Amino acid sequence: MRFMKRSVAAALVAAVALGLASCAPNTQGGASAPSGTEGVVTPVKVAMLTSQTGPLAAYGAAYTAGFEAGLDYATDGSGEVAGHKIDVTWADDQGNPDAAVAKAKDFIGQGYQILAGTAASGVATAVAEQAAQNKVLYISGPAAADAITGVNGYTFRSGRQTYQDVATAGTFIGDPKGKHVVVFAQDNAFGQGNLAAVKTVLGGKGATVDGVLVAEDATEFTPFAQQLIGAKPDLVFVAWAGASSGAMWTALTQQGVFDAAPVVTGLGDVATYGAYGDASSKISFLNHYFSGAAGTEQEKAMIAHLEKNGKKGDLFSPDGFVAAQMVVHAIEKGDGTVDGMVKALEGWSFDSVKGKLTIRAEDHALIQPMYQAKLVQSGSAWTPELVKKIDAESVTPPVAKK
Repeated sequence: MRFMKRSVAAALVAAVALGLASCAPNTQGGASAPSGTEGVVTPVKVAMLTSQTGPLAAYGAAYTAGFEAGLDYATDGSGEVAGHKIDVTWADDQGNPDAAVAKAKDFIGQGYQILAGTAASGVATAVAEQAAQNKVLYISGPAAADAITGVNGYTFRSGRQTYQDVATAGTFIGDPKGKHVVVFAQDNAFGQGNLAAVKTVLGGKGATVDGVLVAEDATEFTPFAQQLIGAKPDLVFVAWAGASSGAMWTALTQQGVFDAAPVVTGLGDVATYGAYGDASSKISFLNHYFSGAAGTEQEKAMIAHLEKNGKKGDLFSPDGFVAAQMVVHAIEKGDGTVDGMVKALEGWSFDSVKGKLTIRAEDHALIQPMYQAKLVQSGSAWTPELVKKIDAESVTPPVAKK
């Protein structure tokens, strides 16, 4: 679900063990310390829920590594801020909303005031509901669903959202007004959701948007490729997942679809770079992030930390890094209450892996740049190359209505 629904996260919590209650942040007032304990580093517990197993485990791993790099960067390697040690606990949400909610409730019951993580949109929306009901801070991660933005006053996000993906696709044709966009996707919830998103985003900017939806069990794609050419599109937006991807891309190549119009899809994680066959060099990729795309001080710090630990930068590494920055800022600038941490994050602009980011105060959207990319062959492997950085203002979603 590369382009559709939302994205994973980070969490932060005040210590609540009875023995620490008198010196930890609380929901009523600022942090306090008993007489004679000034200077003692007290812990703030952070509950991180993300996919460690299940279909999105690779996304969870990239997010986790990014968070660790971001925490190291934001605390200058100390793991502490404002007199508090940040005590991080990780839990596997399994990509399952029920499992995630059960674990979120357990953390909340233990007194955790901040939750973070999740790569799956269904998980994120379920945890966001718990955040609102229990008045705890929740920072979603790679989960991309637009519905997460503005869902409630306690939920933030550390990644991009679907609107930003689709708006980036639209930059390949300039002003969408009067253009014809065809969405080529599987006839399932994922494909239908992408078609709806393109109609909302690019259709809302004046494009005519049609869909060519294909049954999930289809194995012959030549007729559909010919249908795409016959539609005379200005842009073909492909939203596809699963084992039939290779055959689909082959058909589009053989039938000349790439000669008819730009074909755009989302560039996924490192593991997918070699999955496009002969179409690899022909596809125009919208992109949230690939390693080396940004060239910022924060990206260099992240990559150095990852490589030191035997890992590589990947699609959702920045989401974890940003989550850690948000956690540290909330602890440092909040007053020890959830409301104080929320207020500290609202409207905050800061430098991160992708450049300058802003948390919009009205609905907590994360305003950020995006990328156009292409794949180039290096020996037997394919690697991404930056085509163009898309400024944040060009892909900023409208303020979510509450």
